[in-house]
Amino acid sequence: MKYFDYAATTPLDNDAANVYVDVACKYFANSNSLHDMGDNAGKILENCREEWGKLLNVDKNGVYFTSGGTESNFLIIQNLVLATKKQGKHIITTVAEHASIHSTMQLLAVNGYEITYIPLMDNGIIDTQLLEQSIRPDTILVSIQHVNSEIGAIQPIKEIGTICRKYNVLFHSDMVQSFGKVDVSEVTKFIDGISISGHKFYGPKGVGVAYINPQTAWIPFLPNGSHEKGFRSGTVNTAGIASMTVAAQKTCLKMADNLWELSQLRALFKETVNAESIKQFECIEQYPGIIGLRVKGLEGQWLMLECNRRGFAISTGSACQVGKHAPSKTMKALGLADGEAKEFIRISLGKDNSKEDIMDLAKLINELAKEYAKDC
Repeated sequence: MKYFDYAATTPLDNDAANVYVDVACKYFANSNSLHDMGDNAGKILENCREEWGKLLNVDKNGVYFTSGGTESNFLIIQNLVLATKKQGKHIITTVAEHASIHSTMQLLAVNGYEITYIPLMDNGIIDTQLLEQSIRPDTILVSIQHVNSEIGAIQPIKEIGTICRKYNVLFHSDMVQSFGKVDVSEVTKFIDGISISGHKFYGPKGVGVAYINPQTAWIPFLPNGSHEKGFRSGTVNTAGIASMTVAAQKTCLKMADNLWELSQLRALFKETVNAESIKQFECIEQYPGIIGLRVKGLEGQWLMLECNRRGFAISTGSACQVGKHAPSKTMKALGLADGEAKEFIRISLGKDNSKEDIMDLAKLINELAKEYAKDC
């Protein structure tokens, strides 16, 4: 089976795996325990926190470790809306956000918050003029992902952050699909809250990072928590955090080379796919490792299953929503009808993909598209 679903999850890096086993076996004590073994675990934890401050180009005192991107998204948004000094209950996000953002917004709506969902332009980017026009005196928070998980569009974080500060609005960005893949260090200073998930860049599952600017006050969603300065409850996963940190260091060191290699694979795929019924989604700024496309008349789920039968693992979008067989949120954000949105498939690339594999996949999709067109 050839794996083309790296945006959903990645295999654990060997060095990260070795670190996990070593820390889990030797430094297994609770990092909050007062004995020497707990102190040793705590030192590893704080070393990792310091490293994440460097990797993100932020103050390490705003770095908190979580169970992953979903928890980071939820806790950051909940903590920020509880703590904002600005009067109001209006929040702005996009139609194309991850399912965990939509779920959090739905919960907030039940609790009296008003949510404005803005669409994407044809180029996959938000209209920053529309964003600014949507801000009201009672707007307290904007939450917009950095890299879209289905088409790879890179949002103008610096511009969004500048607009938010102009109107004294907090800004959270889901960076689950961008950290380790594109350079985030130049834009993090424009953001009040950042979410990251370890398994997206060859780290372990079940561990992530949440960053809240230390200059931004926050109130914990769950009171009286004893871990991570009260940000969350539960014994800290020291081994997972150390493993994730090693994976992050490695992927950031190789980022430029990885981007070049993925760009070559993407270009090769684009050259090979030539069926008239295939529509690839291109953006002004785009992470090359995510290829979103639709084949006119073919449901994405059928195409995904057919590729699976032929030995290729692709997806129909975010792994957190595919089981529902719902239209792609990104396609809906682009203005497509439900039937067209259900034609969407995602091909996401990673370190083990070869030129031969990407060409074979492109030829298969070509073949399936042309067979359907001929049958029609």
